[in-house]
Amino acid sequence: MILRKYMALVGIGSAKIDLILEKDIYRPGELVKGNFLVKGGTIEQQLKRIDCDLVKTCEGDKTEEEIIDSVTIFTSKLIESDATNQVPFTFRLPLTMQPAISASYRFQSRLAFKQGVESLDHDVIQVIAVNDSV
Repeated sequence: MILRKYMALVGIGSAKIDLILEKDIYRPGELVKGNFLVKGGTIEQQLKRIDCDLVKTCEGDKTEEEIIDSVTIFTSKLIESDATNQVPFTFRLPLTMQPAISASYRFQSRLAFKQGVESLDHDVIQVIAVNDSV
């Protein structure tokens, strides 16, 4: 038991996060809906918060990243070993978002624990012009 606890503290067997979105193509100003799926690891862990950043990555001579907006959900939920939990997710895309040919957008989600290594997830979305068809 003690070995499993220390392994989870360094990220081996710790809880994982996965953002499940209803779709992956959006327009500026659209409401993004989905769920965070939190899967328990080999031991129970005390969750502190869920962070989710909307990140724009511009491809060029050097890759440049910009955090457009962030959502933080504070919680003290105990994530049981091998349990699955769902947390609702909604996010309004900024009206100023531009479809970009040389850029991509993604949601970067993180679980922060009272003790242990953060768990990360990346979900790419496509932003199209308002008048484009899906």
